[in-house]
Amino acid sequence: MGIRIYTRIGKMELNAKTQYLSEVKLFEDLTHEDLLDLASLAVIRKYTKHQIIYRVGDDPEDVFILINGIIKIISKSGEGREVIKTIIHPKALFGIEYLSSQNMRSNTAKSIDKDVLCFAISSKDFKAYLKENWTLTEKFIKMLGTRLIYLEERFESLVFKDARERIIDFLKDNAKTNGRQVGLEMLIKHSLTQQDIANFTGTSRQTVTYVLNDLKRQNQIYFKRKSILIRDIENLV
Repeated sequence: MGIRIYTRIGKMELNAKTQYLSEVKLFEDLTHEDLLDLASLAVIRKYTKHQIIYRVGDDPEDVFILINGIIKIISKSGEGREVIKTIIHPKALFGIEYLSSQNMRSNTAKSIDKDVLCFAISSKDFKAYLKENWTLTEKFIKMLGTRLIYLEERFESLVFKDARERIIDFLKDNAKTNGRQVGLEMLIKHSLTQQDIANFTGTSRQTVTYVLNDLKRQNQIYFKRKSILIRDIENLV
């Protein structure tokens, strides 16, 4: 759907909210009545490029569902360097600390794109809704388990793989979650800078530049500022 459907942000009807929520994987099995109830709790918020949505230590008063744009979840290293823990794409939940019994935000969420739209639902209301809907609670627990496995795989990648392998893993993961098949090739459209990729993969911007240029010289990828085309994802090395 994207930004075009929701440009009239202040006038988004309940039915439009319901339709969007039905396309979120976590909610796809809910009845129309349940989706209406959930949509009635959702408030739309808009963020500009590089705007902070919440910071470490904030009260986790809301749960967010991304409608449009890209969000990065970040923290700071001891030297003050930004570390990207995860990248959030549309139709994903984030900011769920309160549901895990944390009393404050453990990370910072920051917009990457200029037109970021989110649903914000009161954490207390969402938690109460989960208590009333066991099917949704089960799916929510499974979602947390999937995220935990992903974080474990990222940790192993940082420990056991070299910089080139981590950058290639990043490309493959993004192709699978956010790519579009173009013939035999895979196109990734993104808003990340090479510094963002470095912050996500635990490398330097210079290393990212070198690896991407090397892959381009080998005709394994072609890239521009906001897109990367992978020639053959199965043989990308």
